Order: sequence, then C-alpha cells, then structure tokens
Amino acid sequence: MGSLPIAVSGSTINGGGCRWWGWCNKNNSSGKTGSNGSGSSDSCAISSAFVFFSVSFVCLASIAGLYCRVLLPPNVHTTLSSLGCNEDNEGSWSIGVYYGDSPFNLKPIEEANVWRNKTAAWPVANPVVTCASASGASFPSNFVADPFLYVQGDILYLFFEAKNSITMQGDIGVARSTDKGATWEQLGVALDEDWHLSYPYVFDYNGNIYMMPEGSAKGDLRLYRAVKFPTEWKLEKVIMKKPLVDSFIIQHDGKYWLFGSDHSGIGAKKNGQLEIWYSSSPLGPWKPHKKNPIYNTDKSKGARNGGRPFLYDGHLHRAGQDCGETYGRRLRLFKIEALTPTEYKEVEVPLGLKESMKGRNAWNGARSHQLDVQQLSSGEWVAVMDGDRVPSGDVNRRFILGCASVLGVVILVIVFGMLLGAVKGLVPLSWCPHNVGKRSDASFDWERSSLLSNRMRLFCSRLNRASSSLRARIKPKTCSGGLVLAVIFIVTVVLMCTGVKYIYGGSGAEEAYPLHGQYSQFTLLTMTYDARLWNLKMYVKHYSRCSSVREIVVVWNKGQPPELSELDSAVPVRIRVEEQNSLNNRFKVDPLIKTRAVLELDDDIMMPCDDVERGFKVWREHPERIVGFYPRLADGNPLKYRAENHAREHNGYNMILTGAAFMDSKMAFEKYWSNEAAAGRAVVDKLFNCEDVLLNYLYANASSSSTVEYVKPAWAIDTSKFSGAAISRNTQTHYGLRSSCLQKFSEMYGSISSRKSEFHHRNDGWDV
Repeated sequence: MGSLPIAVSGSTINGGGCRWWGWCNKNNSSGKTGSNGSGSSDSCAISSAFVFFSVSFVCLASIAGLYCRVLLPPNVHTTLSSLGCNEDNEGSWSIGVYYGDSPFNLKPIEEANVWRNKTAAWPVANPVVTCASASGASFPSNFVADPFLYVQGDILYLFFEAKNSITMQGDIGVARSTDKGATWEQLGVALDEDWHLSYPYVFDYNGNIYMMPEGSAKGDLRLYRAVKFPTEWKLEKVIMKKPLVDSFIIQHDGKYWLFGSDHSGIGAKKNGQLEIWYSSSPLGPWKPHKKNPIYNTDKSKGARNGGRPFLYDGHLHRAGQDCGETYGRRLRLFKIEALTPTEYKEVEVPLGLKESMKGRNAWNGARSHQLDVQQLSSGEWVAVMDGDRVPSGDVNRRFILGCASVLGVVILVIVFGMLLGAVKGLVPLSWCPHNVGKRSDASFDWERSSLLSNRMRLFCSRLNRASSSLRARIKPKTCSGGLVLAVIFIVTVVLMCTGVKYIYGGSGAEEAYPLHGQYSQFTLLTMTYDARLWNLKMYVKHYSRCSSVREIVVVWNKGQPPELSELDSAVPVRIRVEEQNSLNNRFKVDPLIKTRAVLELDDDIMMPCDDVERGFKVWREHPERIVGFYPRLADGNPLKYRAENHAREHNGYNMILTGAAFMDSKMAFEKYWSNEAAAGRAVVDKLFNCEDVLLNYLYANASSSSTVEYVKPAWAIDTSKFSGAAISRNTQTHYGLRSSCLQKFSEMYGSISSRKSEFHHRNDGWDV
C-alpha cells in the first residue's frame, strides 16, 4: 500500500473500523492483510480521502474559475504583442511625450490635443512608445525605458533601453518622429552587445555624435561614435575602468563633467551613491572630484541620475531618482548652484509634474525614473519620460503571495475535513514504527536509535490527536461550530480567489487597448440630479480611475449641484448645470469637450474599467457608429420595445441604448440638435423618455450601413436599486412608452425594423 500524507476515517467495512491508526496496524508488519484487518482500513481511508479532497478540489476550482471569468481583468499587457511584452520582474516600462513653455510646466501629449486620423487617436495619449512598438519592429521586447532625445531640426530621434524578450538583456533601440513625438517610426536596434545595455546618453562633440550607454555588467564605461547615424555605432574608447551606472557628460565652465554612480565599492549604498569626475575632453583623462563620493546616502534622496541635465535660466538642473519605496519610484529635480573641482552644491526644486491618481490603471501610475527635456528651435520644450504601472519585483511578489494563499487553502481544507470528521489525523507513514511492508534490519535499527525519528514520531502523534481535540473544542454540530465552519469556508474561498489572482491574474491593472499602436482618451458624460448624489459619488470614484478617461462631465438637471470637493476623482470633473430638467440635455452640443469620443453612461451603471476600455477600442474601429453595452431589437407590427432577451432569441439587434454607449460627440450631438430632430425632441420632452431611441433613429436615417455595435460587459450592476432613485420604476409602463416612441419615430424618420446586426459578427469575441 502506498504512503499517504493524510489518513482519513470512513465507514466500517467487514467489521474493521477505519481509524487513522489503522495505517500503522501491527498486522501489516508481516506484509499480510485480512478481511478484518488493516486492508479494509486502508481501502476505507483511501476512499474517504479521495472523495473528500476530490469534492473540495472541484468546488474550489469551480469558484476560482467563475471568479477568473467574471471578476478578474484580462492581462492586456501580455496580449499587446505575440513576440514580446512578456511579464517581467523588472516592470512593464513604456515612454511618454510631454510639451511645455518651460521645463517646469510640462503637460502630457493628450493635453496638447494632438489628433491623428490614421490611428483613430482623437487625441493621441501617452504612452507613445511601448514594448509592442519595439516588438512590432522585429526586436521583441518586454519593456522600453531610459529614453533620451537627439534633435536634428524638426526630426526627433529617441534612443531607449529595450529589454530583449529572448536574451533577457537590455539592447539600445532607436525611433524617429517627424511630428514632435506624436507618432514614432521604429528604426531597429542601434546598439547590441553581449552584456546588458541601458541609459543611452547621446550627445555631440567636435562634429561627431557619441553615445555613452550604461554597461556596468562589463565593468567599465564605454563611449561609442556614430558611424552611420542613428543605427551604426563604433566603440571609440573605454573612458573609465569603473562600472558606473546612469552616467552623463555635461560641459560647464570650460570643463567636461562626468556624473555617475559606482555601486561596486565597499560601503557604497545602492541607488544612493553619486560621483563626479572632470576633464578637458569627453574622451578623458578623467580626474575625480575632491568630494567624491558626492553622495553615499539613503536611496530616496535622488543621488542616482534620472536623465539628461538641462540648462534653464542660467542654471544647470539635474534629475535624480527617488528609489525609496521601490526602484525608480519618482523623479526629483535639483538646481546646481556650485560645480568646481573642489566644490559641489545643489538644491532641490519642484519639477511641476502631477502624479497620476489612477494607480495601476495609469501607464505611469507606480513609478517614473527618467526625464530628458530639450528646447526646440520654436522655443517650445519637449520631453520624454518613462513610466511603469507596477513596482519593481512585482511578478515575484505576486507569485509568493499567490503560493502563500494556496498553502493557506490547503491548511484550511485539512482543518475543515477534521471538523467534519473526514480527516482523523496527519501522519507521514515513513515514521510509523510498524509501517506497511518489509524493512531491513539496518533501517529498523536506525529508526529505533535515531533521536530525530523519535521526535518526529512524537510530533506526528500529537498532530494526529489534534483532530479529535479540535472537534471536541469546536463541536461542529452546534450553532457556534457551524458558524466556525462557515467562516473557514468563506476564508478558504477568499484565499483561493486571491491565490488565483496573484498567480494568474497579471498585475491587476485594467489597461487601455491600443489601436494601430496608439492610445487615446474619451470624455465620460452622465446626467443626474440631487436625489442621486450617492450614485454619482460612487460613479466618479470608480470611473475616473479608468485608464482612458480624460474628463467627467456631469449634466445636472435638477436641484443643488454638489461641490467638486465632494467628489473623489482622479480626473477633472465639470458640472454643467441645466436650466430645464430635460432628457434632451444629455446630447447638448458642448464645445468644451476636448475629445472626439464621448461615453454616455448613466450614473446608476457600474461595470469594470476593462469593459469600458474594450468598448472604447471597438468605437475607435467604428467611430461612425453607436457602440454600447445594451442591445435591443425593435421589430413586430406594430413595433414593440422589448428587453435584451428578445434580441438574443432572434440573434440580432438594431438599437444600442445610449445610457451606456460610445459615440462621436460632434456628429451625435449635432444630429440630435438639428432642425430635423426637433419633432423627436418634443416627443422626448412630452414623455420624459426615449432620448436614446431617438438618437438611434437619427443615426439609422443618415446611413444605409450598420450604425450600431455591441460589446458584452463581463458584469454590470444597477446601483439605483440600492439608492431607491431609479428613473424607470414600472417596467411595463416604461416599455409601453418606448413602444409608442418607436411607432412615432418610425413615422418621422423611417422604420429601423429591417436593420439588423447579428451577434458574433466581429472577430474580437466581445459581441457574444
């Protein structure tokens, strides 16, 4: 009989009681089993063990599977490229572009409102260079980081570290932009060595272009010269036999100054050390600063360089990395007040960049550790900065937490079995003094004489007695005992879902979905009034954290509007107070909306950010259509309004409810407020209903092709049921009014009953 780590009780078979000590039955020492002996006990134990743990496994696996399907957001990052973008313990870095009238007034590219029709980006949003960008150019990368610009007239070149998905070392990639960084053409790998490269500091000297990447793994600092810019480079010189990291060279007061960190020295504090060297030429020889090391301090102080220094208002400024909470947590900026061979002084100044409040849903929500800002010939400043949505070591941390959760599940399942009476004890059979099967005299003598063996047998016997002791104390058949069982079951389920989330759920970020390699943003618009303030607060807090939300516009129809300070938002919120309480206000032309896309979303609908992001991507693919989450099929004679089930029974839909739908703000609002729609708007005001039905008719009337697209949400909750402020309380009356609207609008604008889009007609799997 094979060894089992757990002995389990069962029913009596042929008079042989199935007890845990049956595993060590003395009759088995001869290798024989009888009808009333340990053979029946073994069979009973195995049967009971198999049933209990099989049921436990199936139950917990089913719950975990349901959790994954409904509540766990997909790991978008790993689907960005078939070649790269694998999860990496160093992070998921990407690169963004910023503009400003000074280095201290930088704004992300989305605030510049740059539109690109080719990539359906209205506006273009950060990040502009990602692992998918590099991987799509045939050099598979897990992330891109450490960006440096090189400006040639109106052309920007971007050099960056690309973590190779195959070799797992850093290479230097290069991209080119002719539109100030809105779009980038990947040119390939600029520099590839047999060791890790990063921090590609590029500069001019004597008519040549040089690159000084970090290659500390080689143990020195090397300078490369461009042979055929920007993709061919030749080693010019090893300028220092020290493994300096994140180094740059700057000219100041007739000398060249080399700043870098050497973490290899005895007593050097990693990410907290800074050295300065000086020379008459970037090629050396280099002399150490009198006060070296300039810093050897706490890693949060910004000692490690964080990009290219810049000159502004007559002063040099150095960016440093705050690595206190995690590597590269944030940037700190310092104004250099004194730089001589014997003196160095700098003071910290505010950088002026706001950190995102979206957490992991933001591309740079967890950290940002490098900045290169340069002034263009136009006088405008342009900057590139990297960012990451997860802290360093996140993959390992999640795996450890996941394994710990699964271990907790195993322990609780065993305890649960003990309380139910299924598990009678835990005893490794290899420590039984009379184990099944024959043993040699040597092994018997070792077992008898070994102190460790005796102690282990004593420990296991105490564990085995814990089962009966536990049952005697908790008494599972009592009310209190039943409550304990319920709590253990709930905790087990929670730990199981937690373990699955940490191990298989990716970073937990609900990322945006790029289209043609670019990201964009949309405006979220909702209409509400004073009785639904509770809904609005929860709504704003949740949706403002979604990655692609640029702004939230609240159309306030009735009552006293709230103060903005009452709303917990990660994006700007604008409350538009209306004079008249009308559903037509939902589609009023609003020149202050900066994005082409608007998501009209009722304040009582809660759904995951991932569903919102999927809907936004589908809309970018079909910007001329209404893209939403609630399909309806209007058909019959006379036309009748029915629920979603009717559309599914007939495998098609011809309307999308605009209480949760994306649309082109300019096109939709202008259609709705055209003279042609005046009669329809009057019906809406009269019935206080059907504004979404009217918009569907207006779209259909203006096009002979399909005008609606459906995206299935993973889940959605109607929060009005909790606040008691639902607009349509009587379903029958509500549906009756809408049926009347269908008939009226058909007379005004023509029937849509012949229009029908089928489910499953797209290849993305989101319209099932």
